[in-house]
Amino acid sequence: MKGLLLALALALAVSVQAQAAFAACSEGAVDVRMGDTSVRFVVEIADTVDERAVGLMNRESMPQFDGMLFVYDSPRPVAFWMKNTLIPLDMLFADASGTVQRIHQNATPRSLESIPGGDDIQFVLEINGGLSAMLGLAPGAELRHPAIGEGAAWPCS
Repeated sequence: MKGLLLALALALAVSVQAQAAFAACSEGAVDVRMGDTSVRFVVEIADTVDERAVGLMNRESMPQFDGMLFVYDSPRPVAFWMKNTLIPLDMLFADASGTVQRIHQNATPRSLESIPGGDDIQFVLEINGGLSAMLGLAPGAELRHPAIGEGAAWPCS
């Protein structure tokens, strides 16, 4: 029964988030769509070397539909680790068009293991661990954010 209530609450949250996902693009939000599912995450942006180095380290919790968007100047090979990260995370690795190429689910807190994202990655969205599976997200999902410019698979305009 508890699992059913959790699933119903998540479905309601996704429904509400889906309606918001079609609102205008915002610097503080990333929209993600996969098939008929759309969801909006409230995000912090990490677009400098220093911000990307710190990421979500030393945080004891994060609201369910919050996250961090890592933005690189151009596509490149990326890899992450969880050394000082205290919460499990899902990492969505996307190319220059915002199309998700790989998802790493439930990265282990405090792990020193390298998590490769791929060779041609420009954006990485970190969200709470397990959420991508609960939402049915997979490679091919599309991100929408003002930082994803010309050639975006799901443009802001």
